[in-house]
Amino acid sequence: MTHIRTAAACLLMWAVTLAPANAQAPAAIKPTEVIKLFDGKSLANFESWLVNHHSDDPERVFTVVDQIDGAPAIRISGQVWGGLLTKEAYRDYRLIVEFRWGGVTWGDRKARARDSGVLLHAQGRLGNTGKDFNGPWLRSIEFQIIEGGVGDILPVAGFADDGTQIRPAVTTTTRKDRDNETVYDEKGTSNTLSSGRINWWGRSEDWADRLGFRGSQDVESPGFEWTRIEAVVEGGKLTYYVNGKLVNAASDSSFKDGRIMIQSEGAEIYFRRIELQPLNRQ
Repeated sequence: MTHIRTAAACLLMWAVTLAPANAQAPAAIKPTEVIKLFDGKSLANFESWLVNHHSDDPERVFTVVDQIDGAPAIRISGQVWGGLLTKEAYRDYRLIVEFRWGGVTWGDRKARARDSGVLLHAQGRLGNTGKDFNGPWLRSIEFQIIEGGVGDILPVAGFADDGTQIRPAVTTTTRKDRDNETVYDEKGTSNTLSSGRINWWGRSEDWADRLGFRGSQDVESPGFEWTRIEAVVEGGKLTYYVNGKLVNAASDSSFKDGRIMIQSEGAEIYFRRIELQPLNRQ
């Protein structure tokens, strides 16, 4: 009887060990109604991830504050690199985000342009932008939020469990600017890119990584005013808007669904609205 019980226990342990590897990832949700990822009260729809701390948040990088300009908001201090990650994966949606900068900056970005971002189609194991799985983010397609560069597209590479690097790729039409940087241009040359940055069409050629930078054509709101960004994603197509103006676009993305991650990247930032809308909503 003892041998039978031992064999059964070993079989159970073997099954439990294999289950995570064989389990299918939950299907990505296609919104059929508005999904308020920030419910105005809590971070219930998110989990947090920070370099070194991982799921712990001893510095309270992520909090909900009662009143910012008269309404509740998520505060991301920026003190530690990482992000807020949706618990669910999504596909085919219009993401609407309203943000404004705070006054605090940290570390080696203390005197540099305020920086954050929204990672779309985030995939893989947490921390996979580092080989030791202690990276701040997931592999994804970024909607850049940085002073002077709100609306840039960045493919964010990561690693598989076996150490293989995975690079998302997108196709878009571009031109080269004075400094040989890649800039979105709807009449430009078609290119498929898996690294670097695709500047939004009006990014200043004189952009400098300094606190408070603002270019002559910038669409984001100045100072500490609220800015609205929208990402429309459908299949492999991504279209970016800032304050209602189209600033960047790509197609044939190799990533077509995934979780959504809001970055903590050295600058205080507030979010009063983070919601998904179905694409057929008027």
